[in-house]
Amino acid sequence: MKITSERVRWCGLIAALMFNTGASARQTMQLESTAFADHGEIPAVYTCEGRDLSPPLTWHGVPEDAKSLVLIVDDPDAPDPAAPKMTWVHWVVYNIPPTAAGFREGMTAKDLPPGAREGLNDWHAAGYRGPCPPVGRHRYLHKLFALDIVLPDMKRPSKTELEKAMKDHILERAELVGTYIKGAR
Repeated sequence: MKITSERVRWCGLIAALMFNTGASARQTMQLESTAFADHGEIPAVYTCEGRDLSPPLTWHGVPEDAKSLVLIVDDPDAPDPAAPKMTWVHWVVYNIPPTAAGFREGMTAKDLPPGAREGLNDWHAAGYRGPCPPVGRHRYLHKLFALDIVLPDMKRPSKTELEKAMKDHILERAELVGTYIKGAR
């Protein structure tokens, strides 16, 4: 096939149409906090050394076809970042309405949007429990998932049960990572 300037021009036009980044293109979902930057230090107020409040979280770019959102906060560095053995779950929230734009600081079950439900953390309780690492600087992954379904009432699912129910229903995912080292204030 002979490459001509006309062919190059048409290929450029087709590529521009295919990769349009204008208003009609799908926006990438993002998760943020006013309390800490991505990969930044989580303030002590959100940890066991402070008031153990959930941090403020905001999100945008939720796919238009999302039916619900799921938030999972966990620590993949437990118990020691030098030799992690497990992922410790700090918070599980599911069936968050896709119209919700975030959570304020210090969210509790009664503050959740209508229809949202909490699962179990690794303290075998519902609700947020903040960073409290036994040793070293840990990463805390705040993961938001947009789903194409509203999940059934699973009562108080574990993270594993929730992930199983979400399988094959994830439209998009966003992540915010915070770090914390106990006693470093």
